[in-house]
Amino acid sequence: MAAPVLEVRNLKRDYVSSGGFLRPAKVVHAVKGVNFTLEKGKTLAVVGESGCGKSTLARMITLIDPPTSGEILIDGEAVDARHVTHQMRQKVQIVFQNPYGSLNPRQKIGDVLAEPLMLNTKMSAADRRDKAMAMLVKVGLGPEHFNRYPHMFSGGQRQRVAIARALMLNPSFLVLDEPVSALDLSVQAQILNLLKDLQDEFGLTYVFISHDLSVVRYIADEVMVMYFGDVVEHGSRDAVFQNPQHEYTQTLFAATPRSDVDSIRRRLAAKAAIPA
Repeated sequence: MAAPVLEVRNLKRDYVSSGGFLRPAKVVHAVKGVNFTLEKGKTLAVVGESGCGKSTLARMITLIDPPTSGEILIDGEAVDARHVTHQMRQKVQIVFQNPYGSLNPRQKIGDVLAEPLMLNTKMSAADRRDKAMAMLVKVGLGPEHFNRYPHMFSGGQRQRVAIARALMLNPSFLVLDEPVSALDLSVQAQILNLLKDLQDEFGLTYVFISHDLSVVRYIADEVMVMYFGDVVEHGSRDAVFQNPQHEYTQTLFAATPRSDVDSIRRRLAAKAAIPA
């Protein structure tokens, strides 16, 4: 049996706040011993309210921040968080919520895509250009976009560029940190469908960070619910949504408006019944 693409063992992250006059330093336990494994071609959604630790977890598994303790294994190989190799960094890529903030406004899109190849491979300039052009097409853009600048694109198009750049080095997995929350609903659907199509075509593996349960229900294979740094529930998407076990998960789901027609009609009827 092949090793999981990603394995996390008792991962913790603490932050120490600075003290002051008559005020001792305080330790904040942002992530408190997370464990999970993720198989190739699957999507793990990490959900919870702001401040629950999901973005801190994302920064650790993308090797941006080292954990206080615990282990991360990528393709069965343990990662030394203090001395991450160049090859190991290529195995994980991240797509952020705001793609414009992570794109160099002075760089043409073709150069944005080719740059990871220039820095990490020995491909010729022509081969880099060909691969960047092909990746543009894969994410639903065209050759005419190759020489444009980021400000010339819509938010959804910029996110397509960010996804394309993340895929240029054929990473073992992608971390998607709220990748559609800044987009309009119609554009969200397009990006989610793109992510699913790319996953099916290339066997991609995703860690999907989100607070939007309707998005999670569409994209995830497994769901992990975090609350103040702890994992309070973890299971298959259907099991967690159909029969949430933890009180916090139940409260989180109950507070999320359902978007199906019957639910909307019930809310309108209840609002109409309230005396003026």
